[in-house]
Amino acid sequence: MTKSKHLLYSFRRCPYAMRARMALVEAEIPFDIVEVDFKDKPQDMLDISPKGTVPVLQTTDGVVIEESIEIVEWALGEKWDEVDENLIADNDTWFKSALDRYKYPSRFAEEDISDSREIGETFIAKLDLIVDPQHQTLTDICIFPFVRQFAHVDREWFYTLPYTQVIRWLDMNMSSPLFKTIFDKSFTGYE
Repeated sequence: MTKSKHLLYSFRRCPYAMRARMALVEAEIPFDIVEVDFKDKPQDMLDISPKGTVPVLQTTDGVVIEESIEIVEWALGEKWDEVDENLIADNDTWFKSALDRYKYPSRFAEEDISDSREIGETFIAKLDLIVDPQHQTLTDICIFPFVRQFAHVDREWFYTLPYTQVIRWLDMNMSSPLFKTIFDKSFTGYE
């Protein structure tokens, strides 16, 4: 027996989960959300994905997709060809590593993380040369939640940076109907 809608295990503020929700809405794929409390993870989610992280998508035919970028690729289908996979790879590897160390320094007490913000800023400088503040792309959906998180660690500092294209792009993405929809606390899925 199949379900009538896909089921997404998510956490509202997780950038990986934001990426998945944005792609599913952009692709107009119907789904319901189970908001995960990490102190009390749903057994249904752990049964299908023992890794216990979000997002996890269970499709109507029972297929389980456990990685956000795979959810995006599945949702976008042929449109996946339009994304800049190299930029997404940079985002998901060295930029995300710098972001984690910058945002959560206590988790990396054994490491020298003093240059984490500067490493993250090099990604922002790279983006400033290529983003279009007037147009949201499918690649933007994949990287925007992480840039948003980086900016929010120290908004005052971030908004003094000389990267005007990125700042305008970030503001455009944060005010987009797509982001407002998926980030709203009452958002429980897409019809």
